Amino acid sequence: MTSSVSITSPLQGTVWQVLVATGEQVQAGQQLLIVESMKMEHPITAPESGTVRHVHVDKGGQIAKGTALITFEPGNVAPAAKASVSEPAPAGPRKDLAEVLERHAIGLDARRPHAVERRRNRSRRTARENIADLVDQDSFVEYGPLVIAAQRRRRDLNDLIERTPADGMISGVASINGELFDPSTSQVVVVSYDYTVLAGTQGQQNHRKKDRIFALAERQQLPVVFFTEGGGGRPGDTDGLGIAGLDCLAFAYWGKLSGLVPIIGINAGYCFAGNAAILACCDVIIATEDSNIGMAGPAMIEGGGLGAYHPTEIGPIDTQVANGVVDIKVRDEAEGVAVAKQYLSYFQGTLAQWSAPNQEALATIVPENRKQIYDMRDVIAGLFDEGSVLELRPEWAPGMITSLARVEGRPVGVVANNPQHLGGAIDRDACDAAARFMQLCDAHDIPIVFLCDTPGFMVGPASEEQGMVRRAGRMFVVGASLSVPFMTIITRKGYGLGAQAMAGGGFREPIFTVAWPTGEIGGMGLEGAVTLGYRKELDAIEDPTQRAALFDQMVQRMYDHGKAVSAASHFEFDDVIDPEASRSWIMSALLSAPPPQPRTGKKRRCVDAV
Repeated sequence: MTSSVSITSPLQGTVWQVLVATGEQVQAGQQLLIVESMKMEHPITAPESGTVRHVHVDKGGQIAKGTALITFEPGNVAPAAKASVSEPAPAGPRKDLAEVLERHAIGLDARRPHAVERRRNRSRRTARENIADLVDQDSFVEYGPLVIAAQRRRRDLNDLIERTPADGMISGVASINGELFDPSTSQVVVVSYDYTVLAGTQGQQNHRKKDRIFALAERQQLPVVFFTEGGGGRPGDTDGLGIAGLDCLAFAYWGKLSGLVPIIGINAGYCFAGNAAILACCDVIIATEDSNIGMAGPAMIEGGGLGAYHPTEIGPIDTQVANGVVDIKVRDEAEGVAVAKQYLSYFQGTLAQWSAPNQEALATIVPENRKQIYDMRDVIAGLFDEGSVLELRPEWAPGMITSLARVEGRPVGVVANNPQHLGGAIDRDACDAAARFMQLCDAHDIPIVFLCDTPGFMVGPASEEQGMVRRAGRMFVVGASLSVPFMTIITRKGYGLGAQAMAGGGFREPIFTVAWPTGEIGGMGLEGAVTLGYRKELDAIEDPTQRAALFDQMVQRMYDHGKAVSAASHFEFDDVIDPEASRSWIMSALLSAPPPQPRTGKKRRCVDAV
């Protein structure tokens, strides 16, 4: 005979429902009664098939944990009869899920055809189209898509849901370049203002969304790509408690990311005020040809009594490229996305696939005639992996070329003098360009290759009016603080303080300093050295032709003394090499340097915004 067992309550509560009666046969797993505890319903089920011999509690009764609820006799019972007509499967998702899916769908382009059409009329893409092009397929996880504008006091809720999806800012985490790099290095934070929502302005809620996503980027040490089109702060939000909103955290959080992770800004169209402040903090600014970028839009300018302007008159692309605000000008958003992916790749690791240009061609780029000009960009294109060179700010600071590139797939920064501008002399803007780029590379563990061809720092009264002294000092203090491997190749001229600045402070500072056969070095430019050092002898010759002949003779004598092979014999630097051997020297330095150590914080407090 089968003995009965007692089914007890697993928790304290109230008997909410009694579902069986004495003598009733039940199946294993069938609900016997329901206990309510802390507003939650807890079903009590049969441990196996059998018969209910006695129910000890009534509906509404208070019970303690361990209270006997039912006496139960296990045993075989007849299966329950099947219903003659099966219940129909539910049509579509359950109600709560359907509501969630509907709310998410409201913000998608397919549900907003008029907004999409407005973008098409401007020859632009939507924010979601840009993000989809940037990230790896199906990898975007969005944060805060159900947020709406903080205008409940002045607008109907349904109107806000329909017209202010995500409060005009889309943010989340995605994979970028995942097919090229380890998944651990491909995760990136992506943010985009949505110009179809309140002109991409900065509302109370999207400030809070920035707070959230920036804090996440800092904690997870994730790079950030930010599409910044928009009109700045929004005066129409009504739901906050403050006055001006100047206590928001977004700008401080954003600024703190500088030097910790790469931060990339992409802009198309108008970008004013707060949106421009976000863009201004980025390591690199990529902007389309139709961009207008300014710290205030037309309304604020006119309100300040400074005149009435059309938005296209404020910070046009040609102005912002020439002054160095924009690092890379692109045709449209599609090219901007492609460039952003390339830029980000240098901070993600080494490429497995690469190809080198014909290295024999390097020997012919720098002419044997020391006064004949050449294009340093030809040297850069010929020295580094094919298709790997990305130049920053090509139209600003023309005397200094700063680029990201690769050698055997490994990312490097390139700082090169441009002999086609002022003979390679380092002027104020060239100092600033080099110093900031060195900070960028050092902050993110990218080795640096200096290509030196300079007669020195730019001199003269006009140069000093531009603050040249402090700018020259900036190159030295930044160069001396570099922690990444760096190396110097002298392609032609290496004179004076400028040449030392192109070597971190002196020819002994780099992992190696070598020269090509066309190299020449000296304490100052040869012509200046002769003029300064032999003024008495030259002034003593009255005949101009004889004086010029003596001058040329002395210059040649100094060149013979300072040309690369002569200087190397005095061990002024490490060697004179065949240009074809340059990549081997670079790879030797990269492989012999200790790998960067994993870190949880910054090496540099920030990267200069200028």
